[in-house]
Amino acid sequence: MLAYITWNINPEIFSIGPFSVRYYGLMWAMAFYIGYVIFNRFVKREHLPEGFLDSLTMYMIVGTVIGARLGHCLFYEPEFYLSNPLEILKIWHGGLASHGAAIGILIALYLFARKHKVPMIYVIDRVVITVAIGGAFIRLGNLFNSEIYGVETTLPWGFIFVRNGEVLPKHPTQLYEALSYTAIFILLYWLYLKADGKLRNGFIFGIFLILLFGARFLIEYVKEPQVEFEKHMMLNMGQWLSLPFIAAGIGFLIYSYLKPSVFIPQDNIKPKKGNK
Repeated sequence: MLAYITWNINPEIFSIGPFSVRYYGLMWAMAFYIGYVIFNRFVKREHLPEGFLDSLTMYMIVGTVIGARLGHCLFYEPEFYLSNPLEILKIWHGGLASHGAAIGILIALYLFARKHKVPMIYVIDRVVITVAIGGAFIRLGNLFNSEIYGVETTLPWGFIFVRNGEVLPKHPTQLYEALSYTAIFILLYWLYLKADGKLRNGFIFGIFLILLFGARFLIEYVKEPQVEFEKHMMLNMGQWLSLPFIAAGIGFLIYSYLKPSVFIPQDNIKPKKGNK
């Protein structure tokens, strides 16, 4: 007899009239909250100016949500959404892509860094530490939604996603990714503490891109296709989109060794009037 886990969790925590609170939304909120707490430690350790984190948080939220939504619409179902553009706004119907979120975050961080006059790579090296653990929470949200899981498996930790009408155990790829992202977070945070915040520009970012998208690339092999056209591809869309990020990670890692510069924020912060 095969061992497996029957998964039949209601994605709604509770509802009041038309308003409902879902585990997926809770996991997104937790991702931003935990990220805020961790980055606040960076702010205190490196004596960043007041308001730096609050401004960064707003840029991150907007960049993540818009990027993730547009990424899903344009990468996975472009014909439908380009024919029905108003559907793009209906985020509550589902459909967010992590690769699109990555692009949205990069654009948001570019705008943020330009406004605050700090090197973009300095901000990115710290933000990706929080993004790693945030990604773990979001994948747990996917698990509660019984979505983005894998192909059939005989492994004892296979999940039968009852709410989707499944009768055979499937790989819980949401958990695979969540555990991978948590391990990446622990490694990156340890590297940050080991360097006492004085990181070579691009070093953490390079490792983040290689490990996170490398893990995503491998896990895709046991993940079910998200859209019909992926069934006939040698590599699925998630894998093709991961390759440029992995290549960029290698590039940033090489750059950090060839030009081992370190940005110290205190040197770039002008004292307020009346202070010496």
